[in-house]
Amino acid sequence: MPDTYPPETQSRVMRADKGKDTSPEIALRKALWARGVRGWRLHRRNLPGTPDLAFGSCTRLAVFVDEAFWHGHPDKYWAGRSGEYRDKKIARNVERDASVNESLVALGWTVLRFWDFDILRDASAVADQIATELGRLRDQTR
Repeated sequence: MPDTYPPETQSRVMRADKGKDTSPEIALRKALWARGVRGWRLHRRNLPGTPDLAFGSCTRLAVFVDEAFWHGHPDKYWAGRSGEYRDKKIARNVERDASVNESLVALGWTVLRFWDFDILRDASAVADQIATELGRLRDQTR
């Protein structure tokens, strides 16, 4: 199936896709802040995959906010429907996500990944999951 848009339109659409500070990321950060969770660093480029949020020191927790379509969520992306280019790109994204997870775990990090739509539906619940994991990791280091 060919791409949905002509090349000029597709290029404009791709440029408009933000890589960071997306609305789900901002919603999650606001929910974490409201819950009293602090101490994250944004987009740590010195870590594999550049986590959206990284809690260092004793917890070593990396948090990713994955856009459902581009990271291949089974309810949001169907192979063969969006064109060969997107199929290949999304397959590479899924492979890269797995590789990044393995690399971070090998470095002693815990990895949490959340779908953008889950955060937009209930950012507080996702913030609770992160806070719970941070507490568990802090307890392990004591």
